[in-house]
Amino acid sequence: MATTKLATVEDLETMAPDGNRYELIRGVLHRMAAAGGKHGEISYLFGLRMGIHVIDRGLGLLYSAETGFVIARDPDVVLMPDVAFVRAERVPPEEDSDGILRLAPDLVFEAVSPSDRAADVADKVVLYLAGGVRVVLVAEPRRRVVTAHRPGRPPVELAEGDVIDLDDVVPGFRLPVADVFARPPLRRIAQ
Repeated sequence: MATTKLATVEDLETMAPDGNRYELIRGVLHRMAAAGGKHGEISYLFGLRMGIHVIDRGLGLLYSAETGFVIARDPDVVLMPDVAFVRAERVPPEEDSDGILRLAPDLVFEAVSPSDRAADVADKVVLYLAGGVRVVLVAEPRRRVVTAHRPGRPPVELAEGDVIDLDDVVPGFRLPVADVFARPPLRRIAQ
């Protein structure tokens, strides 16, 4: 009987670059598909809005989608959320921040792409919560809803008339759901 060797965090860190991004889910490498423009727009604007709030108040740090977080060990899970927040008291020292971070974020924001399978998104939510993430926000652009997942509580679906209240994790941060999906006004630059 053949057995497959599960990959580890250390294997992921020492892989030769091949132009792809990978997550590690229960010891199995998963190549990440490129996200679309809407996905990037929503994730960036959410991160920008939260980032201004967090930085102005010294509450912690936000991380972009290229940042890997160790969510579980044996088998290893390394996920790269679209936006992640780590509270100030948990931010690792700068000298420990070069590689994959050996902690779960306090908050994760994931924007669902057209290529994402619902079962995969649900599995990641379970992994995040089991790994210690305090709140997982899943934004669904097609439905224009954000679902907040917290450990030990049923998920809460928020529509465009609702407000995301994250005071328990990011003190003072509230954002209307409509703002998650709203494109800011654009102005053409004269050439």
